Amino acid sequence: MMTFNLKLALCLIGTFIIGNASAQSLRERTTAPPSAEFHFARLVYENAPNSRRALRGWGNAWSTDYAEAEYHLTKGIQRLTSVDSEDVAYDGTGGRLVTLDNDAVFDYPWLYAVEVGQWLLSDGEASLLREYLDRGGFLMVDDFWGNAEWHTFTASMHRVFPDREIVEIPDSHPIMRAHFDIKERTQIPGARGPRLGLSPRWRAIFDDNGRVMVAINFNMDMGDAWEHADDPGYPAEMTGLAYRFAMNYIVYSMTH
Repeated sequence: MMTFNLKLALCLIGTFIIGNASAQSLRERTTAPPSAEFHFARLVYENAPNSRRALRGWGNAWSTDYAEAEYHLTKGIQRLTSVDSEDVAYDGTGGRLVTLDNDAVFDYPWLYAVEVGQWLLSDGEASLLREYLDRGGFLMVDDFWGNAEWHTFTASMHRVFPDREIVEIPDSHPIMRAHFDIKERTQIPGARGPRLGLSPRWRAIFDDNGRVMVAINFNMDMGDAWEHADDPGYPAEMTGLAYRFAMNYIVYSMTH
């Protein structure tokens, strides 16, 4: 497993999304302590060797929608909830990039991981993530599709919790009404539109007391809905639904 410093250097060299961010602001996103009740904390991970990004040289799956998704969602949090949240700029300043090789993850009650159908967790990362979740943390995973990506996701997730099942979230669960009363289960599409033949699934891993530790958004793309919140070409009703789910997950994570 590469050290985080090497991962970060490769990201700076190989991906345009980091852009011209200064070294100081980048360090702040990875090492700064919390300055608000809530930060958009994004999980940094390595691509699985057999993932399409790794095979095609497309860069880091963890960075998809960064940092426009953070920018728009935090605006929504401030507008639609009373949670004290830190603004995130278009270059990512104000958000947090979290790795699973140090205890900084415990500073954040809510953690977001995107394109987890392409992730790979080491034994050490899986162990720290398990400790984080067992101690009250909440992980939201998003933007992965179809059986092949499901199997890649669960291969690492089963290293985190080999003894816990992944189950459907029922309409009656408190997470569905933690802030908004949500009954709609429509596929939240990516910017290219719905993926026909793939049914959306809202799944979870629960602790022994019924608390959601991992919220699994499968066959949908909430990150794109956040990212394109100001794009007239993206359906506003889908951005609204993605915002409502995010607010519920965030409020739930901070009250359970």
